[in-house]
Amino acid sequence: MKYILVTGGVISGIGKGIIASSVGTILKSCGLHVTAIKIDPYINIDAGTFSPYEHGEVFVLDDGGEVDLDLGNYERFLDIRLTKDNNLTTGKIYQSVINKERKGDYLGKTVQVVPHITDAIQEWVMKQARVPVDDDEVEPQVCVIELGGTVGDIESMPFIEAFRQFQFKVKRENFCNIHVSLIPQPSTTGEQKTKPTQNSVRELRGLGLSPDLIMCRCANALENAVKEKISMFCHVEPEQVICVHDVSSIYKVPLLLEDQGVVGYFSRRLDMHIEGRPRKMLAKWKEMSNRSDRLLEHCSIALVGKYTKFSDSYASVIKALEHSALAISHKLDVKYVDSTDLEPGMLQEDPVRYHEAWQKLCSADGILVPGGFGVRGTEGKMCAINWARKQKKPFLGVCLGMQLAVCEFARNILGWEDANSTEFDPESKHPVVIDMPEHNPGQMGGTMRLGKRRTIFKTTNSVLRKLYGDVEYVDERHRHRFEVNPELIGHFEEKGLHFVGQDVEGERMEVIELDDHPYFVGVQYHPEFTSRPIKPSPPYFGLLLASAGKLPGFLQKGCRLSPRDTYSDKSGNSSDSEISELKMPSLSQD
Repeated sequence: MKYILVTGGVISGIGKGIIASSVGTILKSCGLHVTAIKIDPYINIDAGTFSPYEHGEVFVLDDGGEVDLDLGNYERFLDIRLTKDNNLTTGKIYQSVINKERKGDYLGKTVQVVPHITDAIQEWVMKQARVPVDDDEVEPQVCVIELGGTVGDIESMPFIEAFRQFQFKVKRENFCNIHVSLIPQPSTTGEQKTKPTQNSVRELRGLGLSPDLIMCRCANALENAVKEKISMFCHVEPEQVICVHDVSSIYKVPLLLEDQGVVGYFSRRLDMHIEGRPRKMLAKWKEMSNRSDRLLEHCSIALVGKYTKFSDSYASVIKALEHSALAISHKLDVKYVDSTDLEPGMLQEDPVRYHEAWQKLCSADGILVPGGFGVRGTEGKMCAINWARKQKKPFLGVCLGMQLAVCEFARNILGWEDANSTEFDPESKHPVVIDMPEHNPGQMGGTMRLGKRRTIFKTTNSVLRKLYGDVEYVDERHRHRFEVNPELIGHFEEKGLHFVGQDVEGERMEVIELDDHPYFVGVQYHPEFTSRPIKPSPPYFGLLLASAGKLPGFLQKGCRLSPRDTYSDKSGNSSDSEISELKMPSLSQD
């Protein structure tokens, strides 16, 4: 097993997740099986109770793990399925060590950070690195480990010490360290500054780790003199200084690393026998990045939510929209609409914000209401849903978005004026959305219906069923505490709102579709978590098709969702015939 540790310096949020994913991608393109682990130095057991403003989106895995959004990058880039143990937090480590101490596993010893915590970290990494993540269940050969935060943070010290020991435990030829650092370029001089990187590398070395590759994040390509200066003061060869400058698409980052000889370096440094033949999987990335630069037609989607000030709050949603837009050869234009700005009260409070929000909503080609929690902004979301329904504007509601679509329909079509979710109005006479029996109100973390669940399609003429390829059921990931009240569904179906997808027992409503509308779909699950660059998520794909006016033509053609899956031979390489099929079918002639 080869281990590649990715650390960060100078500032957090520098792009370690994209770089770790890109390193995994170029190694997978060489025919290797790659897995990934994300380490977060916070004491939370998982990311489930975070506010989206605090740490961005909470990403949900098949097994119900609520994890850091970087694991979403790994899954999308590498097309793998990770588990909750691929996200390691200080809280998880301390919890496991304290549980052992309580059971008497340490035989009366004093339990300390060194060696007990550091040993637990190493054991966790070595055990998790061997868990298969591909469909073929083959044990991985390379594990990319991303350490969150920045070097020098007090909370990450035990992890740095663990890996200082780890490099000797697994031997030098099986361990290498990539250090991602910022090269600022002050506008006053326009000069690229290396001092922050020098200080960061010095600190890392002082803690016992020597970087093998220094990946420099910068606005513009590194000048040769700057590269040589970093090489000289950070004790590495110039070829070990890699420039990762800003690019138009994240799909270009693997190509950027490949062009600078990163694969050849890993081959020598980690003594890996990597085939020298052209790496076909990277052809897919090149084709995707070239296409994203050439797109001329635009499609705008109004994203109506309450965390719109921080785009990472909806990271997977935006990625799913991007994948779908790329598949129909359109450039995506996301209009962020704060749902509270749409509410009538805002007209009195701040008329300008109110009218600007409605102008954004009305000018968009399609409307998306994503998941969320809490009452704030729900009335504004229902205003947006009402407008989408009446104006025949393509609409997709995800999780809470679907529940509010049901509430809006109950209020305005069924005449139940106080219809609501018991989450927001426990006293409602028409509780159309209720909490699930297994929800434990005393505990916040991990008490929801989480992870992969099966949805059965109840009818053959469902639009979403056709978009999925006319399948009888789908397995998608969930994250919710509330569900549509199954006792009331007869009232909705009589008026044209159909619950076309239900769970295996037929008790939980999973998919809604509205009669006589170009595209009005709600899903209880979160399809964005399984969207991939060349396999867009069908509910999002349908929204983009409908917004671009291409859905009827696409349905007539038999719904070919995407080109052949280029991961299909399990090794991460594609045949020549597959490469010729990489160009996604253009729908612009419909």
